[in-house]
Amino acid sequence: MAISQALATSFKQQLMTGTHNFTNSSGNTFKIALYTSSATLGASTTAYTASNEVSGTGYTASGGTLVNVTPTSSGTTAYTDFSDFTWSTSTITARGAMIYNSTNGNSAVAILDFTTDRSSSAGDFTIVFPTPDASNAIIRIA
Repeated sequence: MAISQALATSFKQQLMTGTHNFTNSSGNTFKIALYTSSATLGASTTAYTASNEVSGTGYTASGGTLVNVTPTSSGTTAYTDFSDFTWSTSTITARGAMIYNSTNGNSAVAILDFTTDRSSSAGDFTIVFPTPDASNAIIRIA
């Protein structure tokens, strides 16, 4: 079993049908869920699953709601990102995460591989997203 960092292939197709709206104030709701090293997630993942999702103090099943950074572009690259997310006072261990659109069928957007287990013990577990720009944003189309 493995977690492979990727944009979900289904997400790429759904962009062509207008399934996802990343606009900050009026767009869809995107969530992030954490997974154990037993999870099998990657480009072929199509939707949120509770299978091998982490559990622990301070973590709620289905994850947390992200704050969107309204899409923009620079040069020939369009991109969007999210504000960092923290599970406060949590005791959890995760190997990866899934960003998904909870407004539209819990559709998978991106799989994040932490490469090793990351843990918190009665402390903050924070997902730090990269700089929202054309070279670094978590979702980029060049």
